[in-house]
Amino acid sequence: MIMVLGIGGTHLSGFQMSVINYTSPYIQKFINETWLERYGSVLQQETLTLLWSLIVSMYCVGGMIGCLCSGLLTAKYGKKKCLLFNDVVLIIATLHTGFSRRAKSFEMILIGRFLEGIGAGIHLNAHVQYAGEISPKRLRGFVNVSCSVFLALGKAVARILGLRYLCYSFSSCFLFICLLYAREVLFSQS
Repeated sequence: MIMVLGIGGTHLSGFQMSVINYTSPYIQKFINETWLERYGSVLQQETLTLLWSLIVSMYCVGGMIGCLCSGLLTAKYGKKKCLLFNDVVLIIATLHTGFSRRAKSFEMILIGRFLEGIGAGIHLNAHVQYAGEISPKRLRGFVNVSCSVFLALGKAVARILGLRYLCYSFSSCFLFICLLYAREVLFSQS
């Protein structure tokens, strides 16, 4: 269960936290190409930097909102339902980010990053509480520490995969793991 919660949970949050920073040249190139195709002019460097910084910072803004909402959501719906709802938010975020190239819209990346931030804010609070509650008393400390380990591992994987252009196709693999995690949590407690 530690592996399922870790890979489907905090690993995914750590991955999303870091992946955008290491793909900067590709995303900026995509923003430039999209702008050129839409408006027929090259995007100025200052505007490109502004758009890029908005994309990066939307994750933090969403995370702040997610953290503020997580206490209310876990108290009202419970940790398990909150985490399952959060998986829906992360799936929508991944679809926005994943289909942005096909739709030729860098705004979809902006929306996806915002939703990923909301998901991470909710998840990082509810996940540790849920993992601690379902684990045996003698393993609670170990389980809660494993959450931080998987978060750091997700950041490391994002850094490695971010060196390549293929990082968004690998993001689909982590979405699949997230879906398996949701299925496991749903049916293990039934």
